[in-house]
Amino acid sequence: MSDRRVVIVTGGAKGIGYACIRRFLEDGDCVVIADHDAEAGAAAIAKLGVAENRAIFVACDVSDKLSVHNLIAQTINSFGRIDVLVNNAGIIIKGGALDLSVEDFDKVLSVNLRGAFLVSSAVSKYMVQVLNENDDRSGRERCQFSIINMSSINSVVAIPDILAYAVSKGGMQQLTKAMALELAPYGIRVNSVGPGSIKTDMLAGVAENEQALNMIHSRTPLGRIGQADEVAGVVAFLASCDASYITGETIYTDGGRLALNYVMASKDS
Repeated sequence: MSDRRVVIVTGGAKGIGYACIRRFLEDGDCVVIADHDAEAGAAAIAKLGVAENRAIFVACDVSDKLSVHNLIAQTINSFGRIDVLVNNAGIIIKGGALDLSVEDFDKVLSVNLRGAFLVSSAVSKYMVQVLNENDDRSGRERCQFSIINMSSINSVVAIPDILAYAVSKGGMQQLTKAMALELAPYGIRVNSVGPGSIKTDMLAGVAENEQALNMIHSRTPLGRIGQADEVAGVVAFLASCDASYITGETIYTDGGRLALNYVMASKDS
């Protein structure tokens, strides 16, 4: 079995998830792209241009227990281990209390929160089993067992027309804290990252809308939209031994947005 760490990234075919995949590969790890979109997953693997002993794609619906079981089985069958999980899979459906259907509310919570729970539960059970069977594992090996959840600034500040998304990310915060406390005795760390406005498909239309772009800049002290690789860098840090004494925490990659209680002056003013 290789000494390389094995990292699962859900929703890893695009956006922040794909940036995380690239970063872990650059750091010398083996990666599993878990995504419901088989076409995007195949395209991601092709774009990475690495051998199967470094990266594989597994089609996975994180909200489905059997699909998650298959993800874990295929990962272990391919690489023999799991060291890091990044719960990145997530969707947004617009709507608030007055117009969001129950079906759409359930769909968002099913992917964003239930999905994170199902994958985390399966992976943490595997990690605990490995640790219980190998009491002589070194401290460095122990610090490599890590779960990172993709939260959002919307776990703290809300936008009314993405109610279900905000609720799911608020739940992600508590999932992170509760699991961190439960798994701390085993040396397994659980943290989350809370992105602000990041250049992904979710913000695809913003760059072409000057008014929307100015609005984002006005509430972002650094005055720009973040890049996916900037989020991936924080994820990589939390997964590393440099973060070995950090658990139950959220690092916000938001350009200073949550620290701001007013809007910034426009650069054009």
